[in-house]
Amino acid sequence: MIRHINKKNMTRWTRFFIVLIVGVGLGLLYGWVINPVEYVNTTIDSLREDYKADYVLMVAEVYHANQNLEWALNRLALLGYETPQDGLEAALTFAAQAGYSSSDLDLLKELNAALGGND
Repeated sequence: MIRHINKKNMTRWTRFFIVLIVGVGLGLLYGWVINPVEYVNTTIDSLREDYKADYVLMVAEVYHANQNLEWALNRLALLGYETPQDGLEAALTFAAQAGYSSSDLDLLKELNAALGGND
């Protein structure tokens, strides 16, 4: 059984898709250009776990370069964990599971050892 598509049905579908595309376009324009979300006065502890691990890695890289443990402890304390060591251990666990490079893991382990943590 062959079904005939008449011009009226075709016009209805065409209008539907045009309205759909225009609606999505206007929604994206409003959300990205006219009134985008602005985060103000956020803290490091509001980061996702992967970004926290990247932050800890950056702290470990700076620690490796300057060996300033007090500076590293102050930066790790900003993560909102009970202790800086807890934040570092969480980052180490995440980094191992996420497949960070061995050189990155070595930097994290170096900072962990400096804090007196287990390897």
